Amino acid sequence: MSAIIYHHLHKMIEAGEMVAVATIVDAKGSVPREVGAKMIIHPLGRHVGTVGGGCGEADVIRTALDVIQDGIPRTVHVDLTEEIDMNSLGVCGGVMDVFVERWGD
Repeated sequence: MSAIIYHHLHKMIEAGEMVAVATIVDAKGSVPREVGAKMIIHPLGRHVGTVGGGCGEADVIRTALDVIQDGIPRTVHVDLTEEIDMNSLGVCGGVMDVFVERWGD
């Protein structure tokens, strides 16, 4: 999967696009993806890869859009330990930190 991410990242940067790259840097308990998993977030919605889907990934995407705007890297803490209710799909039971940084000019 990494080769696909880097291939797409290279093409986007060569095209002059500014994107954010999200990388899982820490995980505890049961989480959907492993440390090192990456996702490219494009401001127009052309995302590549995944850091796990669901509400946690939505938080990462929202943060990535801010990072693209202001260039300030951030770490998103994704907590997948909440109780299952009608609004929760697939609660895993763990937590993870996702580092988000801007790429391109």
